[in-house]
Amino acid sequence: MLIPFSPQIHLSIHPSIPSKKMVNQTYLTDFVLLGFSDNRKLQILHFVVFLFIYLVALIGNLLIMQTVIQHSHLHSPMYFFLANLSFVDIGYISTTVPKTMANSFQDDKLIPYSGCITQVFLVSTFAGAELALLTVMAYDRYVAICSPLQYSLIMSWNACFKMAAASFLCSTINGMVQAVSTFSLHFCSSHVVEQFFCDTPQLLKISCSDTQPIILYMFAFVIIVGFPCLLLVSISYIYIFCTVFKIQSAQGRHKAFSTCTPHLTIFSVFITTSIFSYLRPKSLSSLSLDLLTAVLYTVLPPLMNPIIYSLRNREIQVALSKMVKKKIML
Repeated sequence: MLIPFSPQIHLSIHPSIPSKKMVNQTYLTDFVLLGFSDNRKLQILHFVVFLFIYLVALIGNLLIMQTVIQHSHLHSPMYFFLANLSFVDIGYISTTVPKTMANSFQDDKLIPYSGCITQVFLVSTFAGAELALLTVMAYDRYVAICSPLQYSLIMSWNACFKMAAASFLCSTINGMVQAVSTFSLHFCSSHVVEQFFCDTPQLLKISCSDTQPIILYMFAFVIIVGFPCLLLVSISYIYIFCTVFKIQSAQGRHKAFSTCTPHLTIFSVFITTSIFSYLRPKSLSSLSLDLLTAVLYTVLPPLMNPIIYSLRNREIQVALSKMVKKKIML
């Protein structure tokens, strides 16, 4: 698929892009990801650091999934949603990090038009699924702590499957809308994306079309979907904390908090970095800050989720320990 390119306008070549990598053509078939640096040593450092981060996130989330699947006592709604969250995190970080590692290692900043569409679709889809699952997990904790006698009735497996399916369906629709609307735009004078992946806000900056409808859609999505999710999680935890503080036993309070604090930490990291990335004023926008915030909301949550749950959740710790010991004995 080709992007219309006006013959009256010269191709905008970023000074940091080697001329041998530019093709003087009437139709544009590639974008250029500006990335982190043009210095070869820094590119190799970037490759090594991101390779380490990717492997930790990938192995950690796979271990969480395998632990939940293999241990029957973890076959509960909370860990069902945790396994789904790990699956989403693997897809989320795999959408952006391998490509930026390959670009740094090969010193090649190009990404095909189809690859850019795919990144916009998958990032929007996995980010939406992450938000939806974290919201459902907060509701699960609210029911478990505040209405324990009705927990099995409210959080039945039928209800859990429906909530998980709805999370993936809604996020996929959002991803499709974002991708289709973004790439219905024209990119006339520049194809340099000032980011390490195809990020919608950065693509809007280089478009010569009217981007107001897409900006309004993104704002509406935040108001209609993002804000209610934040509100639901906040209300759930207000009730949870009020209930937990009434528990007489210190051990009981500790057990309740141990199942809530990992989720609350992960949700806080994800929502604050996402809000800062998409809703901060233009006066706070700069290349280095845009790169940093993009790393925070696309790389940090998939990396931190398995680490936080492994360190803060006692049941996951015990199950992981048993599984590792079993493999060592073999």
